[in-house]
Amino acid sequence: MRTALHTLVFASTLSLVACGAAQRPDGGSGLLPVGSPAPELSATDQAGKPHSLTEERGHPVIIYFYPKDGTPGCTKEACAFRDTWKSFADAGVQVFGVSADDQKSHEQFAKEEKLPFPILADPEHKWISAFGVGTRLGMASRVSFLLDKDGKVAKVYPDVDPAFHAPEVLKDAAALPK
Repeated sequence: MRTALHTLVFASTLSLVACGAAQRPDGGSGLLPVGSPAPELSATDQAGKPHSLTEERGHPVIIYFYPKDGTPGCTKEACAFRDTWKSFADAGVQVFGVSADDQKSHEQFAKEEKLPFPILADPEHKWISAFGVGTRLGMASRVSFLLDKDGKVAKVYPDVDPAFHAPEVLKDAAALPK
């Protein structure tokens, strides 16, 4: 009994440490705050096409981090963005999904779910770390960042509800200064 309790306490402590705030390359900790410039990052999408945040200046960008391709919550969130994709495109908002999964996994996930937007492979956690997104068992937490046309963080969405997130972000993006 006592050993089981010690094991439970140890596992709980380990879980809290694993879910804790990430250390960012800029020396800060926690999620990149509102008003911060987005890091200069690039990554490859599900089709092998490179994308750079620098190239996205001039219009809003939503970057949503998610744990794992093909899992129920991640599929629900990706499909919500897919189902509202035309509205995002019409509003001039670029959508990027980001997880630690590799390009091959993203390719399969995007094909199965018919995702029309880039999902970026971040197996080395460069994006995850730069945005201060916490991880658990190597998977990113579910958090999103809305960047304004100048590449600055306009809004941070920690612990999003996958079913309602896409419409909320679209509304917030539409309210940004043009």
